Amino acid sequence: MKFSTKAIHIGQKPDKETGAVIPPIYMTSTYAQEAPNTHKGYDYTRAGNPNFTNLEATLAALEQGKVATVFSSGIGATTAIVSSLGKDDKVVIANDLYGGTYRLFSRVFKQFGIDFSTVDTQDLEAVELKLKTNPKLLFLESPTNPLLRISDIEAITTMAKKYNVLTVVDNTFATPYFQNPLNLGADFVMHSTTKYIGGHSDVVGGVVVTNHEEWKEKLDFARMAIGLNPSPFDNWLTTKGLKTMGIRMERHFTNATKVAEYFDNHPKVKKVYYPGLPSHPNYEIAQKQMSGYSGIVSVEFNLSLEESMKLVSSFKLFTLAESLGGVESLVDHPASMTHASIPKEEREKNGLSDGLIRFSVGIEDIEDLIEDLDTVLKKY
Repeated sequence: MKFSTKAIHIGQKPDKETGAVIPPIYMTSTYAQEAPNTHKGYDYTRAGNPNFTNLEATLAALEQGKVATVFSSGIGATTAIVSSLGKDDKVVIANDLYGGTYRLFSRVFKQFGIDFSTVDTQDLEAVELKLKTNPKLLFLESPTNPLLRISDIEAITTMAKKYNVLTVVDNTFATPYFQNPLNLGADFVMHSTTKYIGGHSDVVGGVVVTNHEEWKEKLDFARMAIGLNPSPFDNWLTTKGLKTMGIRMERHFTNATKVAEYFDNHPKVKKVYYPGLPSHPNYEIAQKQMSGYSGIVSVEFNLSLEESMKLVSSFKLFTLAESLGGVESLVDHPASMTHASIPKEEREKNGLSDGLIRFSVGIEDIEDLIEDLDTVLKKY
């Protein structure tokens, strides 16, 4: 069964009671029991709900994994994994991460005694040196947010197994449509389902997918115990959105490629970050492990910071907003928005300049998107 067929059918059997083709929203907090602790698989929605079960089946199938657990957000998914660790356990994280993930490690888990350090996951020698320090977990993104760096997932997970280190890959940018890290050796794949999986900027959620079936119980426990559960309605919306994921991702990809090529030939552009361009330093690795390059393009312009800030507020079709992966095009200034929680010196050390602009290219007609970009840039 191929991707779009899975997205539409797996976990989505017609309702047994009514025959409804689309399973209903189970908006209940609790469930009737025949006797104490004798029930039909659900007792309280914080612990489980049919809408959770349905979405988990679909997402596990799309990531080619065995089990999945859904959460209230991508940060909730990361929290669930890290909550399994103890005081003084070490975690190695990529040095180019989403700002919210960095904040979670540096300002929350650090105070509970989790020892975290960063590494450039493109540098395999540096990664191995970190693995030799006996961490419990290695956490990375590929492509990264917002610099779109690509790490060799298979090479890293092979090394991690040698040192008995679990690997987590944030696959939010690539999506399961273009990349499947579990097939490359990762232990866990996580997503902010808020982004491309939901796809319509109307819901917040997260998921962890794994082939380690014993972890399903641990992740479900974390969701219940810490209160990381989504609402049934959120999961129903996410399920609704991902049914069109295949056709959406094809359009995001083709539009982003054309936007990247437009910027690559523009005199006002200093540098374009897009793994689908042959000029990208990790282009060959991207070709090896991805079947497409998704819909994010990051750009540094030959403009002052003041001009760049004005630029991002000037588009008509690219809305200035946080987040990404929706059907509509968005533009973001990472240093002051999505990555503001990372100290400036840390950002700059890792290559994230104040002048970097991130474009989430939507599924509008490409001619209109290029016209919007061209109209604004002609003023500079």
